[in-house]
Amino acid sequence: MIPRTGFYPNMIALQTLLYKEVMRFMRIWSQTLLPPAITMGLYFIIFGKFIGSQIRHIDGYAYIQYIVPGLVMMSIMTNAYANTASSFFLTKFNKSIEEMLVSPMSNLVTLLGFTLGGTIRGVLVGTIVIIISLLFTSVPVHHIGIVIAMAILAAMVFSLGGLINGIYAKRFDDISFIPTFVLTPLTYLGGVFFSIKQLPPFWRSASMLNPILDMVDTFRYGLLGVSDLNVFWGFTLVGTLFVALFFLAWALLHKGTGIKV
Repeated sequence: MIPRTGFYPNMIALQTLLYKEVMRFMRIWSQTLLPPAITMGLYFIIFGKFIGSQIRHIDGYAYIQYIVPGLVMMSIMTNAYANTASSFFLTKFNKSIEEMLVSPMSNLVTLLGFTLGGTIRGVLVGTIVIIISLLFTSVPVHHIGIVIAMAILAAMVFSLGGLINGIYAKRFDDISFIPTFVLTPLTYLGGVFFSIKQLPPFWRSASMLNPILDMVDTFRYGLLGVSDLNVFWGFTLVGTLFVALFFLAWALLHKGTGIKV
């Protein structure tokens, strides 16, 4: 007889929750995987081909090559965030969160299940965008370990951010507020389409406070071998942000914020 508590039941619970999360977005792939691919394809056409043909090379690369890492990272971050935020909120909205609360499933399992689900979707969409970019330009890979590590770490950070958003959200509108008014401006100012060396001193200093810049810049270094910032500092900052968000989300789940009445 399998005990109701302990390592083995929690691993079964984690596997089940993760399977549910992955199948949730895979069943509706035309809404979760296809739109980001089309959107990024349009970015490559408009910014890479049309506008990029009139822009000089940046750090020895054609403009379309230079923006590939930024667009890949942008797709990873937005999809990881959106997946977890919407999934957790719908779990609350449909009252299925109550089944988790009365089960032996630990808060850590709940946290890992939702976070890993968003991470998988983010990395999967990022992979699709890289494949699409090959239709427009060549993409060198200088440090595959850095590429994989930053892609996963950034996806987990934004997946945790989406989970925290989902915990606090009380209406569907609350899900779109943070991505629209916070994440989108930070993403576009995070070095996706430009090098911070091209910015005036004030905006260059302001951009240094943007953690998304470190994610994009480190990922760009992994692919192209060029960067504006220190790669080690990028991993340190993003790793610290991951730890902080992880324990914040864990504490919120333990406290029952937005879940328990």
